[in-house]
Amino acid sequence: MATTDRQATTLALAHALSAAERGLAVIPLSRTKLPALRSPHRDEPLPSPCHGECGNAGHGVYDATTNPSRIRELFAAAPWATGYGIACGLPPHHLIGIDLDTKSGTDSSAALRELALRHLFTIPETVVVLTPSGGRHLWLSGPPDAVVPNSASRLAPGIDIRGAGGYLVGPGSRTDHGVYGTAPGTAHLTPAPCPESLLRLLVPPPRPHRSATASPAPPEHGQGLVQFVLAAHEGQRNTRLFWAACRAYENGLGDVLVEPLVDAAVQTGLTEREARATVASAGRMTGWRG
Repeated sequence: MATTDRQATTLALAHALSAAERGLAVIPLSRTKLPALRSPHRDEPLPSPCHGECGNAGHGVYDATTNPSRIRELFAAAPWATGYGIACGLPPHHLIGIDLDTKSGTDSSAALRELALRHLFTIPETVVVLTPSGGRHLWLSGPPDAVVPNSASRLAPGIDIRGAGGYLVGPGSRTDHGVYGTAPGTAHLTPAPCPESLLRLLVPPPRPHRSATASPAPPEHGQGLVQFVLAAHEGQRNTRLFWAACRAYENGLGDVLVEPLVDAAVQTGLTEREARATVASAGRMTGWRG
């Protein structure tokens, strides 16, 4: 097993270096698809706002780099890594990942086709990565001035978006469920430009200006989101909390619903620290500056 893991790490490093040559910033991943290096701030009492400014590795996607020497250093620090993640939203490609899931019980490919018909766009020929579960990742390139947030089933059921601050599992990565690989005939392609009609669906609308004297929306307006979090089962808790927090921020309820959402998440079994970190992440992803 140890030999197999070493081989997987060597292959992952080779694939990561190849991706970096194409301008894709990478980080090492574990078999669980999570960043292989743990946060240097994990023992601090409150979530750290550090994105690598401390100089240490272990900041997830913020460690992503195209520098071959740095990539080798990251993999040397994580000899258990069997895959690599590709950071989205960074130049030169400003990568956007369309994740067509198969585990949600919905036909995500059909949902994407329906969106394309409704909004008059066509998915161009581009890189397609096949996942071990039978899903697909479509790679698209966004314009430099567009910040596409991460989202889960917001666009349509079963369609997740990987944007700024997110990452895609790179082809050649080995996970607990199998190996990721490019679909036949797409490995040589570069990420195609995202159709403008689709991009408009992915970028949140400008937040309406709220005057300093405006009274906050009453908490009862967000009770549906709180109930959504309370209904989470094990394995869904972070995902549901992140989704609900994103909707709260997008609708101007973020400042009002932070505490109710955190309390609800704690009731489902998350620690307060985990819950606050997830809500803060949702705020960053939606561009909240409250």
